[in-house]
This record gives sequence, C-alpha cells and structure tokens, in this order.
Amino acid sequence: MQDKILKGVCEYYTNKLEKFGDTHLGVDWNSKASQYLRFEQLSKVINENQFSVLDYGCGYGELVNYLSQVENFEMTYFGYDISKEMLRQARSIFKYRQNVAFLGSLQKQKFDFVIASGVLNVKLNLASDNEWLDYVITMLNQMNELSVKGFSFNALTVYSEKKYMKDYLYYADPIFLFDYCKKHFSKDVALLHDYKLYEFTLIIRKWIEL
Repeated sequence: MQDKILKGVCEYYTNKLEKFGDTHLGVDWNSKASQYLRFEQLSKVINENQFSVLDYGCGYGELVNYLSQVENFEMTYFGYDISKEMLRQARSIFKYRQNVAFLGSLQKQKFDFVIASGVLNVKLNLASDNEWLDYVITMLNQMNELSVKGFSFNALTVYSEKKYMKDYLYYADPIFLFDYCKKHFSKDVALLHDYKLYEFTLIIRKWIEL
C-alpha cells in the first residue's frame, strides 16, 4: 500500500512541477505568502542558532530561502523528496550554496530537526481514510526516528469549512494527532491552529534530561 501511495504522490507533484515550475504552484500551494506562513509555523520547532535540518518533502527547496532570512541561523540543510524531478530542480537552483544538499534516499542519517510541509495532504484515490491514516502514522514515526531534537509537520484540518474541502485531499484530526505525538514521541508537543489557513501545525521537541 505504501509503495502505491508514494508512486501516486510522486506523479502528482512531478506533474505540478512540470506545469508550474519552481513556484508555489509547483508544490501545490495557492500563494507564496501562504507557503511562507507555513514555514513560519513549522520553523518554530528550531530553538537554537546552530543546527542541521532535514526538509522532508523538500520540493524545489524553497525552505532554504526562508531559513536563510534568519540572520543568526547557522544551518546545515538537507532536502529529501521522492520526486527525482523536484530534486533535480532543487540541485540546479542551489548548486552553489554552501551547506545545502539534496538527498534521494534516507538511510540511517540523523538530523537535529525535521520539518515536513504538505506531505500528508494529497490522498487522491490512493487509499481509504483509514489506510491513509496508517500511512500518516508511518511517516510520523519515520520523522521521529530521523530527528534528534525535534520535528514539525502540518496537515489540513477536519475543522475546515465544508464548502472549501476537496475530495482528493486528506483532512486530519488535530486532536488525534496531538494525542498520538504526546503519547509516542515527546512530553513537549505544541498544537498550532491559530493562523489563517485551514490547517494546523504540530511541533514536537525531544526532551533532554538535565
């Protein structure tokens, strides 16, 4: 089932890139402003100035530009995506940027922080809601394994207005996922559901005993 989902999602985003190029539309966001608003919420997981970060589902790597605006950040950025075309575009854009690399696979690497924007949304007709939730949980467990200090992700919310909800997208229950993250990953979990998009962000920070 997971292979089927990954193949379908990969084709969906590759087609978007081919149609719209390295723009917000190429990664299926309505505007650059909303893309950056998501980055603003997700990057709240980062609570230090020097760090490594994995952009899980990086697309063409726009998160590099967003994080580079924070003057006191000294980061080593890694982008990962299942779309080879996305990775090819990202490598072309950032080929001269130091401390930036794009990965086609994940082995046993560890990163201080993992950030995932939009990777849980596009269900299409690839799975039932229950099967997709299993897929979501698998993804979250992988993010947890990859991160040392914390991770963050966003998802469309079941609290969306019905008239704006689309059949091919997955709308998650923020309370369920908050509870799952709290029970399985960390005592330090924040649910952000107060910004002007029909979605939420979860911030999971790993506790380090003092």
